[in-house]
Amino acid sequence: MAKNVTQNQIVGEIGETAAKLQFLKIGFQFDPRSRLEAGIDAIVEVMDHGKPLAKMIAVQVKTTAAGKYPGEDDSGFHYLLRSEDLAYWRGSNLPIIIVLHRRSDNTFYWKEIPRGEEFQDRRLNFSKAIDTLGEGAVDRLGALTVPKAGFGYFVPPLGGGEEALVNILPIKLPAEVFVSTTAYSRQQASAILFDADEPTRFDWVIKGDTYWSFHDPRISVCRHIVDTDQVEAIDVGALAFHDDVDERNNFAFLLRQQLSHQVWPELSWDKEKKLYYFKAKTRNMPRTFKYESAKKATEADVVNVSKSKGDKERVDFVRHHAFVPRFESFYDEWFLVIEPTYHFTFDGFIAHTHPDALLSGKKRLDKSAALRGQVIMWHRFLATLEPKSDDLFAVASNEPWLSFGFPPSLDLPTRVPEDVWGSPKKDETGDEKDLLNWA
Repeated sequence: MAKNVTQNQIVGEIGETAAKLQFLKIGFQFDPRSRLEAGIDAIVEVMDHGKPLAKMIAVQVKTTAAGKYPGEDDSGFHYLLRSEDLAYWRGSNLPIIIVLHRRSDNTFYWKEIPRGEEFQDRRLNFSKAIDTLGEGAVDRLGALTVPKAGFGYFVPPLGGGEEALVNILPIKLPAEVFVSTTAYSRQQASAILFDADEPTRFDWVIKGDTYWSFHDPRISVCRHIVDTDQVEAIDVGALAFHDDVDERNNFAFLLRQQLSHQVWPELSWDKEKKLYYFKAKTRNMPRTFKYESAKKATEADVVNVSKSKGDKERVDFVRHHAFVPRFESFYDEWFLVIEPTYHFTFDGFIAHTHPDALLSGKKRLDKSAALRGQVIMWHRFLATLEPKSDDLFAVASNEPWLSFGFPPSLDLPTRVPEDVWGSPKKDETGDEKDLLNWA
């Protein structure tokens, strides 16, 4: 009787060979085991740019020619482990992963096999966005080799380099600052402006008996709070880069007052948390900000209404995009430091009484790319408020203005890992996806 090699044997051999090639592409060694293997097809060694690290991962490869995985859709699928395999893997002293290869579309997905007797569920849930076996998986694979007991070891980022965005915006300052004497404290001056029958403005600072502002107080309501015959325009550099630290701190406060004046139609200021956040236009209604990203027009849900899962008519909370501002000077330039965050309300207007839990939950889902996108979005927003000198239909304005440049970037030699020390985060949804479209 002639000997035959079954189709399953051929498919399995092709799968192991394809998996070996895939691991070699991402820079790992792949050593197949002998024919006596009982549930582990190969041992993979983690390497850093060709340097073996003596950190091993056991691999089981499952290959199918075509067809869908159980429960498969655009986002993922599940896979049921065999009980005998799971019992065998529990005793391993190496981390074990299962690699699923489908020949029809040449896809590779991987998942760690949880160890320990407490793990009884044989079903593994795969995310197509997170669990793809490719260059984006090298840090997570390396993290599997970190001992769970003791103090652990450092696993360096194993991917290539990346461009890092610095969350600072260079500021173009107005040419001059108006300085005058005043007989009023800040509180007294504010009361006078509120009583005046003119539009109020608070883009000024008072320290002692001295008044500073970027606008000329003689042509606005502020003439009521200064000695108009003592108003003097001086070069902005004399105060912006003063040798006295207190004077520079006072100038930083003036910058914040000027920024508040520029953004007040669109943003609110939370005095307690010291942050700006997008205003809601209407109660319990979302708000979208449209802007030009680096590649295409995009939009972000800057006010997001979260409905109750049990009652779609009930609003649980409203989330506002926000940022904490800080002004810093480096050498001969001032910068606005932007720390992206969120502000929570009950309906868009009334502050939420327990925002901290909501904030920590949201920030756990934010990856570095989402934060990067938010920095870009805030830059675009601040730029849209600036008077357009090249717009023929724009109303001419002599208002002083803080202009913000693009955030600088740095080329990093290695990629900063997202989740080496933690579990993979969920994929971005909704406004986070929009914020990533800038690149």
